[in-house]
Amino acid sequence: MPRSALMPLLIFAFTMLGIILAGMAKGYMLLVLSLIAMTATVGVGLNVLLGLTGQVSFGHVGFYALGAYATGILALKGVSFWIAFPLAGLIGGAIGFLLALPALRVKGPYLAMVTIAFAFIIEHGAVEWRDLTGGANGLMGIMPPTLGGISFGEREMAMLAVLLAGLAFALYHRLDKSAWGLGMRAVRDAETAAQSLGLDPVRIKVVAFTLSAVLTALAGALFSPLMMFIAPSSFPFFQSILFLLAVIIGGAGSVLGPLLGAVVVVGLPEVLSDFAEYRLLFFGVVLLVVLWAAPKGLIGTLGNRFRREDPRRALENSDMLLPDFAAWLKPANPAPLEVKDLGISFGGLRAAHDVAFTAQPGQVTSVIGPNGAGKTTVLNMIGGFYKPCSGSIQLQHGELAGLTAWRIARAGIARTYQTTQLFPELSVIDNIRIALRRGRLGALLGRAGARGAEEDAVAEALLAFVGYREPLARLAGSLPHVDRRLVEIARALATRPRVLLLDEPAAGLMRADKDDLSLLLRRIADAGIAVILVEHDMTLVMGISDHIVVLDAGTPIAAGTPLAVRGDARVIKAYLGEAGATGRPRAAPWQGPSDPILAAVNLTAGYGAAPVLEKLNIAVKPGELVALLGANGAGKSTAMRAISGLLRPIEGQVLLNDAELRQQSAPAIARAGLALVPEGRQVFPELSVLDNLKLGAYTRRDFDAAEIDAVLNRFPRLRERLQQRAGLLSGGEQQMLALGRGMLAKPKVMLLDEPSLGLAPAIAQEVFTVLADLRDEGVTLLLVDQMATQALAVADRAYVLEQGRVVREGQAAELRGDKALEAAYLGGGQAAAE
Repeated sequence: MPRSALMPLLIFAFTMLGIILAGMAKGYMLLVLSLIAMTATVGVGLNVLLGLTGQVSFGHVGFYALGAYATGILALKGVSFWIAFPLAGLIGGAIGFLLALPALRVKGPYLAMVTIAFAFIIEHGAVEWRDLTGGANGLMGIMPPTLGGISFGEREMAMLAVLLAGLAFALYHRLDKSAWGLGMRAVRDAETAAQSLGLDPVRIKVVAFTLSAVLTALAGALFSPLMMFIAPSSFPFFQSILFLLAVIIGGAGSVLGPLLGAVVVVGLPEVLSDFAEYRLLFFGVVLLVVLWAAPKGLIGTLGNRFRREDPRRALENSDMLLPDFAAWLKPANPAPLEVKDLGISFGGLRAAHDVAFTAQPGQVTSVIGPNGAGKTTVLNMIGGFYKPCSGSIQLQHGELAGLTAWRIARAGIARTYQTTQLFPELSVIDNIRIALRRGRLGALLGRAGARGAEEDAVAEALLAFVGYREPLARLAGSLPHVDRRLVEIARALATRPRVLLLDEPAAGLMRADKDDLSLLLRRIADAGIAVILVEHDMTLVMGISDHIVVLDAGTPIAAGTPLAVRGDARVIKAYLGEAGATGRPRAAPWQGPSDPILAAVNLTAGYGAAPVLEKLNIAVKPGELVALLGANGAGKSTAMRAISGLLRPIEGQVLLNDAELRQQSAPAIARAGLALVPEGRQVFPELSVLDNLKLGAYTRRDFDAAEIDAVLNRFPRLRERLQQRAGLLSGGEQQMLALGRGMLAKPKVMLLDEPSLGLAPAIAQEVFTVLADLRDEGVTLLLVDQMATQALAVADRAYVLEQGRVVREGQAAELRGDKALEAAYLGGGQAAAE
């Protein structure tokens, strides 16, 4: 029997079992059973919030109290319970809706703080509003309901509580399988990606919060007639924690998890009642053990252990599933995307300025440029994740600039990301199904697969089209890197976009996979979709692009065909640096020890299934300045991270004075004598300049405060800002601070990762002057920098990387005029080498 059919039977069976137990139980056990059922109902409400949308509330006891006071007050005024009961749910839902509107625009601990404040407001409101609530003395004499002349006692109230819990579980199961349930889980797993599919996260989370409040208020509505007395002390804040624990212990996101959690939270203290004052201690220990041993809850952990994956795989031919797939993929109204004079600034930093291009349907338009050029920033503005400060984005004469990301997605623009953002807890096929909805989820409890076989056929055809061949039911979070890329592209295509934005889709792929990707992107464009590609692999870009736009420091510097762009002097300058602006070379050729102080031997490292570095071999001798050069994505920064211990290598060796470092942690490697000045400066923004400098000498025992004066003499601007917060410095000043911090470590080798990135030419030249000074003073340096010309001017030797391998090495003077260096940056490097 399919699991989807089994769960309703289980819910019915547990409901019947609860009613039978209520019929058999006596005395105090009836109260315990009622409390378990009501706690389970609240747990279902919290499960909608936590399990489906990933939101945490510590204030749900407030909604519980609202429901209880609503029925209690109305009952004392003579209103029938059967009228008061649904009114309590409506009141709880209305308050929940109003609270959710501002609360769900904040995230993390802020949402928890808002809900905590709400619980305290309800508690103190109940105390102070004496005329209505009875104040601290509460309300007494609340009579239980009657039905058909039958007065409900504890037994009937227990049965009613069990029935309410059963209906809540059935509702959750239906919601979980609905399109809304898929949408909620998508927002939980990757909110940014959900917006790019047309989903409105705020609307989805508000609906979840409101539904959660309704269920909690309904559970509370049973509390007052059950107890026949309520007071503010009946609803302590600690009760909210217990409600949340019931969900977590049982398993957030599992249908029956809150039931098991409620049994533990309510029943366990009763079992331990004989231990009197030690009861809470034992209870706490048991909870800690459960949370430690089953972090996904009891049912969640068991479900993962016994989960059986449907082995059915995607077919290879999309036409077998959808005969007219090409016609389905082709946009109904293909239109060019026109970007005009687009600009944005972050504080005082102008990230993009006067960006203009037209992406034509059926063509691949590539946006390229060196690191920090503003490529992803432009994609984020087109996709609605950044609001432009100026300019226009038009699609078929409709203005998109400034619209939210989900509205832009519904207008026909889809995208992928540098780091894949699939919904990891959804299956591959569900990732595509939710995208096919294009943000329109239909009825709240409508089935996700209401469109049936046709929807599934389209989803499978899309996966076959992109080349995915693995099981359809596999969780997306368990996919290897290349399959994540393919599924993300298929998911973007499922929205039937007119424009597809691709942000570094080839990152981390093997050469063969990149070749397949090139063919896929060409097929997508040939279907009539306007493809806008940001990619660092110049071989791929030059091979498939119809039009290329080159950015440098956020401003377009060239545009045209691949051939025209590749030979443009401005492009060569942007990638390699100003030919005439050279640093200070050594006065005499370097002469020093022949044995290296630092070496990487057959070093292989990466972030996914495909390594970024493959058998890298480099050596740095004492007192040398060695440059590591190559195009964006060649593996330069990965090499620095692997050498410094921030990325654990897959294989190979990192040797410092012949001592193996590969298995050591980053702090241990820093103490051994490697100091990394990371890309992007990475100063501590809330600390002063002085404190940042002192942290550079953290691992040294022989530190002399006078050394700070030597650094300040080298960087006079830092002396003027010594007590200022580092986060308020300009980019150039932060780079000086990062260099000074690295110098104070007195390392055996200093690793410099892109020290000129994002700096004005004059400041960059100043940085290279400092590097030349350090070189002349005998400091050993390994330098990665996008400005190859300037780097070679101050370097003694250099290595040129392409696709994670060394394709050229030699004296810096020999490499300055080498055409292979230009080819490595702008495509065709390996071919040129051969």
